[in-house]
Amino acid sequence: MKRRNKVLVTRRLPDPGMDLLARHFCLTTGPADSPMSNKDIIREIRDCEGLLCLLTDNIDAEIVRAGKKLKVIANYAVGYNNIDVTEATKFKIPVTNTPGVLTETTADLTFALLLSIARRIVEADKFSRQGKFIGWSPMLLLGHDVHEKNLGIIGLGRIGRAVARRAKGFGMRVFYYDLSRISDDEEKTLGVEYHTLDDLLKKSDFICIHVSLNEQTRHMIAKEKLALMKPSAYLINVARGPIIDEQALAQALYEKRIAGCALDVYEHEPAINKKLLSMDNTVLVPHIGSASIETRTNMAIIAVKNIISILVDQTKAPNTVNPEVYE
Repeated sequence: MKRRNKVLVTRRLPDPGMDLLARHFCLTTGPADSPMSNKDIIREIRDCEGLLCLLTDNIDAEIVRAGKKLKVIANYAVGYNNIDVTEATKFKIPVTNTPGVLTETTADLTFALLLSIARRIVEADKFSRQGKFIGWSPMLLLGHDVHEKNLGIIGLGRIGRAVARRAKGFGMRVFYYDLSRISDDEEKTLGVEYHTLDDLLKKSDFICIHVSLNEQTRHMIAKEKLALMKPSAYLINVARGPIIDEQALAQALYEKRIAGCALDVYEHEPAINKKLLSMDNTVLVPHIGSASIETRTNMAIIAVKNIISILVDQTKAPNTVNPEVYE
């Protein structure tokens, strides 16, 4: 009987993904509700051919080197800044991700956050639950309109474009900034206008961040950029926490230099800045951008199929982020 490849899954995934894995591989699985430590991953990875990890796992050079038999690292996420891809490439280990599948779901959450912070939904919910609602009042919990306002999108990739499409339903004027400007025809089709980052920050009523995290985007939004925003503007981040200088953001909110923020991600995740936690002009959710049953299940299936491609079919994985390993 042919030996089945061993795969380490750092945390239990939705059942369809786990069932598919179990049909093909011998599994070692981490705890359901807490991350595996690097020490535990190093111990378990030594005789595994596959690793299926989460964005909360720091797959550093030590782990890559410990995986002497490792043939694939499959990340259960679109972003992969949690993995030392350079080290994996050095050892000819393909690193894969799950692009595309969470685009619409994350765009949905972006607009949910935008509406929540603009219309003070979280504050209103707390107010009602605390028994403070004694009747309609003309000045009660006044927020800001969303329709026909200016939306600035930083990063016009898949998710940025999906947000732009939703914005048109609200009659919003959509600005975008991206390192690569799209064609005039694409701009016309999407109904977006290109601006420099500084101009976008100055003109937008709502600003959504959809860039990946790298050395160029780390602290992309810091004190100087926050100072360009309107006092009535809101900042929404569903990308990666370190893109924003969280201390500078908290100070800008405290001094009411901007109106509010809605965050799904944090600079030192899972820790959340205490100043942000103490403010009413923030909406803070625990990294749930892709958290729908449908999307999280599809992500699991894609991640597993990436592993099957390499370990079972012995072909290139369709979502390899370091394709140079095949050269």
